[in-house]
Amino acid sequence: MLGYRTMFIEFDPSESIDRIIRETTAKSNDFEVGFNPQVRPADERFGDFQANGILPYAKKAGLNPRELAQKLIDLLPHSDLWETDIAGPGFINFKLSSSFFKQWIDKFHDINSIKNAIQVENQQKIVVDFSSPNTAKQMHVGHIRSTIIGESLARLLGFMGHEIIRDNHLGDWGTQFGILLFAIKKENISLSELGNDPIAKLENLYRQGNNWVKDDEDNLIQARGELVKLQNGDPENLDLWQKIKDISMDSFLSIYEMLGVQFDHSLGESFYRDKVELIYEQLLAHKICEENDGALVVFHPDHKRFSKQPFIIRKSDGASNYATTDLATVAFRKNEWQSNQIIYVTDGRQRDHFEQLFMTVQKWFSAEKNACPLLKHVWFGTILGDDNKAIKTRDGEPVKLIDLLSESIERAKKMVIEKKPDLEGSEILRRAKIIGLGAVRYADLSQDRTLDYVFSWEKMLAMQGNTAPYLQYAVARIHSIFRKIESKPNQHHSTEYPPTTDSEKKLARKLLFFSGALKQTAKELKPHFLGTYLYELATEFSSFYNQSKVMVEEKEIKSLRILLCARTLTVLEIGLNILGIDTLEEM
Repeated sequence: MLGYRTMFIEFDPSESIDRIIRETTAKSNDFEVGFNPQVRPADERFGDFQANGILPYAKKAGLNPRELAQKLIDLLPHSDLWETDIAGPGFINFKLSSSFFKQWIDKFHDINSIKNAIQVENQQKIVVDFSSPNTAKQMHVGHIRSTIIGESLARLLGFMGHEIIRDNHLGDWGTQFGILLFAIKKENISLSELGNDPIAKLENLYRQGNNWVKDDEDNLIQARGELVKLQNGDPENLDLWQKIKDISMDSFLSIYEMLGVQFDHSLGESFYRDKVELIYEQLLAHKICEENDGALVVFHPDHKRFSKQPFIIRKSDGASNYATTDLATVAFRKNEWQSNQIIYVTDGRQRDHFEQLFMTVQKWFSAEKNACPLLKHVWFGTILGDDNKAIKTRDGEPVKLIDLLSESIERAKKMVIEKKPDLEGSEILRRAKIIGLGAVRYADLSQDRTLDYVFSWEKMLAMQGNTAPYLQYAVARIHSIFRKIESKPNQHHSTEYPPTTDSEKKLARKLLFFSGALKQTAKELKPHFLGTYLYELATEFSSFYNQSKVMVEEKEIKSLRILLCARTLTVLEIGLNILGIDTLEEM
């Protein structure tokens, strides 16, 4: 019995229940190999966890599910850590005891104990490919989703023990550079004299050049000539290209610094331009691709749509494209970085491209007898304006990301001044950045990434509801409790008194579901699962705080409630940090 009791106090109780059931049924003739307990959180009215595997197993075996459930309950080892009962046609509810809650909050007391407990057994090297702006252009609001979703997933998977490689696959090669180089030379502009906002001037130059090539065939020929010179290694064009890339990276880095985003690599399409010939040779040799109207294409006869929809890997003029460099990128990440998994975070409109890419890679690697990394496409919807169309400026242009972030900070600044007008200017700005940038991030991460969502300043900066300011305020409120008792949340807090009142038990119960939230987020690669959990935890804490006075005379009750405050703060801060959202000790 003691062995089971020790085993049961784990970060994710559902795994312990599952294991105990499997070990128990393995010793019984009533349960053959193949019984699956299917343990999940239960409706709070009936218990804390529920095992649902009895019904399908009983149906298959031709047995009475309630009788089989009772046999299982009778076989389970006795423990004072849970109570069991049967609901419906064989569902087994597990109601955890106050003793269990007490032992759990004692055991998982800080970030290290939680991090150690959530480590996965099969640790992998995972490349997360996200953000990926085009050089010579300003980052716009469309880049925010890839950037912050990718960063949050990288943080989560790293927290769970995987080795993460963050790669910013820049769009830094291709037709647009021929047009831009043509415009620079036509205007006779020195890139060192672009002024305070060089990236904006480069973008305007590209627009002008694009208009010129559309209006005049001779201009188009000249632009193509500049691209050919660049691709052939012309020193002047390569020098201009490198300067353009450096200007672009400076612009990108200023935004990444604001958002707390870092990359291990920023290997753009240009990095793979000398690695494409081998791809053509191998795909042709294995009859994976074929010539079609002068182009090299891949068809997938085993796919209804892609049997006729070509995946073009070399254009009819001999030029490479996104498909080519993406194939080269997979090979590089596998062969050079030894990656086990590659996650691409992009707009949902690229789903066809990645589905064709993944099918092609799998056939290519199989033919080469090379182990194929697990490839996943994490796609997302569109940010909409009030008109339910993709958000734009009044002029119909994409909203610049730096303008969006700056406006959020300014709006948050007004909130801070209104609440604390006597703060110093530097402190007002510090808080405004944390609140404003957190609001933008969480407005996105709290949504199911596969859905479009309507952008609303009022909603994202609200102090009530599922918003970053609400969660940040919950953190600040807990810090204020510890200031009042002149203690630190990370100091050792202990008590022999278990959760007893409904509000104490409900808060403790919500804390132990943190593991499930992390695992579901990692499994689905959807940060909104974690966001929803944090919001529910903050709401549960608010109820606890309103119903259970912390500063009471009874020493043990006070110690327990302080302990619950400390554990709630730890989980909120860990979860928000994974989402990339900073917190404040005072708002």
